[in-house]
Amino acid sequence: MPVGSKPGRRARGEIEELPSGSLRVRVYAGIDPVSKRRRYLTETVPAGPVAARHAESVRSRLLDTVRRQHERPPAPRTRADDARPAPVDPLPDASVPTPAGRTTGPQRRSRRRGEPTLTTIAQLADVSTPTVSKVLNGRSGVAAETRARVEALLREHGYRRPELGTPHASVEVVFYGMQSNLAVMIMQGVQQVAGAHRFAVGFTDARRQVSEGRFWARDLLARRPAGVIAVHLGFASEQHALLAASAIPLVVLDPTGEPPLHAVPSVTSTNWSGGFEAARHLLDLGHRRIGVISGPTERLCAKARLDGARAALEAAGVGLPARWLRHGHWFSFEDGLNHGQELLRQDPAPTAIVCGNDLQALGVYEAARLAGRRIPRDLSVVGFDDIPYTMFCGPPMTSVRQPLAEMGAVAARMVLTLAADKSLAQTRVELATTLVVRDSTAVVYDQ
Repeated sequence: MPVGSKPGRRARGEIEELPSGSLRVRVYAGIDPVSKRRRYLTETVPAGPVAARHAESVRSRLLDTVRRQHERPPAPRTRADDARPAPVDPLPDASVPTPAGRTTGPQRRSRRRGEPTLTTIAQLADVSTPTVSKVLNGRSGVAAETRARVEALLREHGYRRPELGTPHASVEVVFYGMQSNLAVMIMQGVQQVAGAHRFAVGFTDARRQVSEGRFWARDLLARRPAGVIAVHLGFASEQHALLAASAIPLVVLDPTGEPPLHAVPSVTSTNWSGGFEAARHLLDLGHRRIGVISGPTERLCAKARLDGARAALEAAGVGLPARWLRHGHWFSFEDGLNHGQELLRQDPAPTAIVCGNDLQALGVYEAARLAGRRIPRDLSVVGFDDIPYTMFCGPPMTSVRQPLAEMGAVAARMVLTLAADKSLAQTRVELATTLVVRDSTAVVYDQ
């Protein structure tokens, strides 16, 4: 007799003990409309001291699944449905979630042998299964200590949610500080791709949430987007593990450091080549006293840009003396102004400066004005990013252009591919930078 059934009545979900000691749970799911045969939902629970309790939990879940299916009968198709054209899909190799939140790809990931279940995590944490579910879905009603314990166990045991659920038709872009020009261009690229699938695009400023004592990853769980794009963000392994456990795919755009797991997909630009080209351009103009103001070198992009510029200077036999190198605390106007003033006070002073980004370069513009130096006659300046303001300042700025909108579009394609439970052809994409020469650089007059 099946475990948990009663004589004289039909069991609502059978639990059968197998010769191996494992328990098989089987729930009647109705008649298949095509084959006209009975359909069953089945799941096997490994043998163990808590197998019976685990099986009861599985049975309840499967019964709830069947009940929900019966409560939501499919709507009949109409002639209008048949005549409606299929949406354009810019990702022909992937099944992409539709605006209704359902996917054309698999709805459920196969669970591997020995992989922990929700019930396993609950037992290890000494809490109920619904409590673990609350943590995975970012819901309230869980004590901070309990939530931290559950999150640690999810991370330690590598839990991955098998059921993809019904995510909202949205892509969330998480910035660490909203640098307006960069953010707008990146969002334009994301919107271009997401909008083609009728997905909404939201954004989160993680720096503000951290300053308010909030945990941005947990807030995302409650909104349950189809995927997350993290921009210029240093994130902890705990945050990545929590998103992964909740089956929310993550793509990193221009990561500030190495991702906690090398398998995290990322999009970046050729920062090293951009720095190299910027310095070589000044060398070609005859400059030999070239200063560099970099961004914070704990950021991958800042280090790559500095390394590229240094490589060009060393290849030309010029080198980069320590007195002509400054490290910014952030990619800010103030960095360029303060460090630019320091460099211009030196004797001899640099005749050209390579900056970590355009905001630093604008700061150098102001430092030159205060020092009575004319750009480019007395000082050549090169920025990085090529934000719109570079062509409007006086004189228009030479800058290394990052394809920010394209980077956003590529990241959106990647995250939608993952949301459709498809594999990526590349997990790391690097897009080319371009040197845009304007009027802030010129042949050196005095060396």
